[in-house]
Amino acid sequence: MSAVLLDTHALVWLVVGDGRLRLAVRRCIEAAAQEQQLWVSAITPWEIGMLVAKGRLVLDRDVMDWLQAALALPGIRVAPLEPAVAVASTRLPGELHGDPADRLIVATARHLGAALVTADAALLAYGQLGHVGVLSAR
Repeated sequence: MSAVLLDTHALVWLVVGDGRLRLAVRRCIEAAAQEQQLWVSAITPWEIGMLVAKGRLVLDRDVMDWLQAALALPGIRVAPLEPAVAVASTRLPGELHGDPADRLIVATARHLGAALVTADAALLAYGQLGHVGVLSAR
């Protein structure tokens, strides 16, 4: 897969230079960005805004300013929340928890044929069952 979709925490780690993002995965991300195939789900800005609002994420500036800067990085594209993706998130194969943001992110990755970069154990396990391509962020 050349397309890559960043889970919300993977986007944050990428932007802030967090060392938890493996070097090999960073290289995949850079290659995808060069091909204009580096994606974030439309739900990711909402999820980041909620994390900041709840005090679970602290950014170095206002959340909207941070998001605008992050989404302006070369090669990053926001995948729109199309009706087909929204419905697909309710019809994912196998067993996946009910978190709407995660379900939309997975459905978006499947729709794009993209590898999902995540450290979320549930999403990695879901990918190992063959339901979505995954790359372990760590």
